[in-house]
Amino acid sequence: MRARTSPGSRRPAWPRKPRPKSLPRYHVEKRLPYGPDQLFKLVGDVDAYPEFVPWIQSMRTWNARTGGEGVTLVDAQAGVGFSFLKEKFSTRVRRDAAARQIDVALLSGPFKHLVNRWRFLEDEGGTRIEFDIDFEFKSKLLSGMLAANFHHAVDRLIACFEARAKALYPG
Repeated sequence: MRARTSPGSRRPAWPRKPRPKSLPRYHVEKRLPYGPDQLFKLVGDVDAYPEFVPWIQSMRTWNARTGGEGVTLVDAQAGVGFSFLKEKFSTRVRRDAAARQIDVALLSGPFKHLVNRWRFLEDEGGTRIEFDIDFEFKSKLLSGMLAANFHHAVDRLIACFEARAKALYPG
């Protein structure tokens, strides 16, 4: 089943401050035949990303802690590489097992603004994944080069997680 991706679709409840409408924002919904807890665990395991997301070349995590009942937090630095670009960026990952939700917020890197949210909702025969990403690059040049095709990268990212789920949870 193809993911539904739409730039500028339904505005997420976060971030709270207003942003210009021209900045990239994507919403994807996809149904997968796996349990919500399985998919929550898969996406929450950020240390494993270099094993199955081709453009993530390295991942370093630190400052793991609990943030309340069923909530864990970890800071993570991803080294990403594309043909013409190599960058690192750091995020704070908040994993809420009870809500089956993962929120990611920018700490540092080439973005002026970056937040994303994964939600895993029980659905007939599996899970409905909702993925929202809202970002702005610091560099206008980088923005121009990457933002126009960012929806393709989001589709590829979702496909990487789908392939990983298929490998981890056959059946």
